Amino acid sequence: MGPFLCMIFVTLEHILTHLSFSIISIVITIHLMTLLVHEIIGLRDSSEKGMIVTFFSITGLLVTRWISSRHFPLSNLYESLIFLSWSFSIIHLISKIWNHKNDLSAITAPSAIFTQGFATSGLSSEIHQSSRLVPALQSQWLMMHVSMMLLSYAALLCGSLLSVAFLVITFRKNIDIFCQRKIFLIKIKSFFFDKIEYLNKKKNVFNLNSFVPFRNYYKYQLTQRLDYWSYRVISLGFTFLTIGILSGAVWANEAWGSYWNWDPKETWAFITWTIFAIYSHTRTNQSLQGTNSSLVASIGFLIIWICYFGINLLGIGLHSYGSFTLTSN
Repeated sequence: MGPFLCMIFVTLEHILTHLSFSIISIVITIHLMTLLVHEIIGLRDSSEKGMIVTFFSITGLLVTRWISSRHFPLSNLYESLIFLSWSFSIIHLISKIWNHKNDLSAITAPSAIFTQGFATSGLSSEIHQSSRLVPALQSQWLMMHVSMMLLSYAALLCGSLLSVAFLVITFRKNIDIFCQRKIFLIKIKSFFFDKIEYLNKKKNVFNLNSFVPFRNYYKYQLTQRLDYWSYRVISLGFTFLTIGILSGAVWANEAWGSYWNWDPKETWAFITWTIFAIYSHTRTNQSLQGTNSSLVASIGFLIIWICYFGINLLGIGLHSYGSFTLTSN
């Protein structure tokens, strides 16, 4: 590729990177505004349109790097973070198609801007540069294995965050119920000591408590939706993770002569798979659904970050190219 074309691709990359980051920053601002002003429907529509533009911008960025480098852009940490941001945006769009309320929007949009922002500003400029693949990565399994793993990370992170939200709301609801019972007991106690005062306040107490069933009903609806979408998204991510691990094992056998080497990345991928296999088991047991399964998914949220980001920062093992760009001699 000539120097003129290289300059064009670099310029196009630069434009698409900053365009996607700027648009998604505006989308986050709009989301914050809609939390304060629910009546402005146009703001919500603008945020959805912004996510669509962001998706196409990141897609254009990945395609541009693919053409310029002549290999699928998943060879280093920067490219994997961009692909992870793309995965969050596509999950956002798919959830919007399935559910017009788009319960995932509060998670997918901030996740996309976090990964996009860190990839753009948090990494050194050397990692941003695309280079030739090392021999181990020069395989058709690169696209299959790495894309499945990153899609699984995105889906599992979104589902796990929904489980965390479920736990927070359930915890707050249990505190409210405890406080209401405590207030009720105090009122009963005051009845025995001052019956006349209790009778005078009885009407006000019941009027106050009459709103509790309605408030609890809306919280119940919200927790049910969170639990529903958490299970659906995690199930999708678990499927991607299984495919990614299996394809990685086949690729490892071709590259290193062994299906499994207990490399740090492989070990933590197996731990991640085990955690979400346990989560899937808890969903089949009625008594373990809800809080118990959400606790398992919350643990999985931390495990994913260790598997994806923690091991990459250490830069050890056979998967060290996930942290730094390795060029062939």
